[in-house]
Amino acid sequence: MTRINRRNALIGTAVTSLFATTGISLWPSGSGAQAQELTVDEVLFDPANPVLGNKEGNITIVEFFDYQCPYCKANHPILTDLVETDGNIRLVMKDWPIFGAPSILASQLALGAASLGQYEIANEALMETEGRLSNELIRDALVKAGLNVAALQNGYQNARDKWDGLMTRNSRQAAQLGLQGTPAFIIGTTIYPGSLDAGALRDAVERGRA
Repeated sequence: MTRINRRNALIGTAVTSLFATTGISLWPSGSGAQAQELTVDEVLFDPANPVLGNKEGNITIVEFFDYQCPYCKANHPILTDLVETDGNIRLVMKDWPIFGAPSILASQLALGAASLGQYEIANEALMETEGRLSNELIRDALVKAGLNVAALQNGYQNARDKWDGLMTRNSRQAAQLGLQGTPAFIIGTTIYPGSLDAGALRDAVERGRA
């Protein structure tokens, strides 16, 4: 697998038919008319994106996710357990709300929480919800986690350009990378479309560090 300097310009032409447990090199070079240039920095190190885990970690896991995605929710405890036990992983959760208005509201409020230094609390609360989201369920989950929903709304509105810009970039990057849905992981500089169990996540991190 080709190793890539994080500042190299790369082309987003990933072939999503490869097995998630194998991964896809981020990104194979190509010159198709539809190819658009991305850099590793843009995807892994967007300065607006909240970072969980160890902000100085020696490897980055990116997850494109939606708060209504059942596979994202099922994978989340596995992912956060690995981040906690490893201790040297940067975790970048890329809000990519693709399942409608409740998903957008959930991401807006979670990013509003980031304005207040409470993104991790909001993210965990929303990931623990079950089934399809409604506005009431979103608010109830956040209140149960001890958050002030009005303050989160203000946090989002007061930095709306920043957060809307971030979600727009996340969506554009997902399209450029050829992602077909959530969850999708980037571990190091390799794309892993679909859910990953604990063993696959650990193996992917080991390969990323190799």
